[in-house]
Amino acid sequence: MTDTIFQGIIDKNIPADIVYEDGRCLAFRNIQPQAPIHVLVIPKHPITQLNQAKEEHESLLGHLVLVANNIAKDQGIEDAYRLVINNGAKAGQSVFHLHVHLLGGRIMQWPPG
Repeated sequence: MTDTIFQGIIDKNIPADIVYEDGRCLAFRNIQPQAPIHVLVIPKHPITQLNQAKEEHESLLGHLVLVANNIAKDQGIEDAYRLVINNGAKAGQSVFHLHVHLLGGRIMQWPPG
């Protein structure tokens, strides 16, 4: 995987408003939020997009979801939030480093777009 802006954030070469970090992932506020609370949860292990994930990534993927859930609790939105993973450019993925969008703080509409 080539270096992305997210790898720069992981390496601390690019500043970000980090809300959570552990040995497996990092979470930070989106610089172009689509909701009052918009946090990106990214693995430190480079996976380009969801369809590149293998069975060996199962625990990591579950960890990303649980971290997002805990951040939702910390942000006071545990009763109403959305998790989104865009897979590929046609789905809206613009940074090719797997990431989970945590969106909340407003009423969510469906379909989203």
